[in-house]
Amino acid sequence: MLQAARFAFEEQGLGVPLGEIARRAGVGAGTVYRHFSSKEALFRATIVDRIELFTGTARDLADVTDPGPVFFRFLASVVRLASQNKALCDALEAAGSGRFEPSPGVGKDFDEALEVLLCRAQEAGAVRQDIGIADVRALLVGCLSMERARAGAGVADGVQGRMTELMCEALRPERVVTKLAHDLVKRNETRCEVCGAVFAMAPTGRPARYCGGACRQKAHRARRRTRQR
Repeated sequence: MLQAARFAFEEQGLGVPLGEIARRAGVGAGTVYRHFSSKEALFRATIVDRIELFTGTARDLADVTDPGPVFFRFLASVVRLASQNKALCDALEAAGSGRFEPSPGVGKDFDEALEVLLCRAQEAGAVRQDIGIADVRALLVGCLSMERARAGAGVADGVQGRMTELMCEALRPERVVTKLAHDLVKRNETRCEVCGAVFAMAPTGRPARYCGGACRQKAHRARRRTRQR
């Protein structure tokens, strides 16, 4: 039953009907429900180990001596493996949105391990300083979707992994970074110089430049690297 469910979810993701899984397993839907309380519970049983494998790999890479290249290779590996598996795509997207947790703590553990790689790559000057884990998560999910769409449509222009290349290029530091106009900024709000987050200005005192301590430290490290160069 688990093997049939794994193959069905890999092909169709979380949207596959439970009846289809039961048919592939050669049992009735009632038999599936006797072992798993819901389709989501069955989905968790087939996908958790895959996400935990990504998390474990990220943790093993946390102390490498070349954090920049390793960060980009890790992202590319996740996209390459997950884009071939609709279940993994759905699990990573759902965990990042908070709508569905593959298993308690699994999504959070993956984010924390990925954030360590991100911070180390930023400290090495390989990734833009205004990037946060939420940005990387959104880009990762979007890249998975686009790689799957291009593969399914048989796009001839470019090679496999083209979307991954563009995602990685967007994360690299450049002298000129595109900034879109924000039309809805309120009069008493300002934006963090590092991450661009909106925060209310204090009524008195010196105007704040950053939304919090983390962005303040990132800016300080960036200035220090500039002076050292």
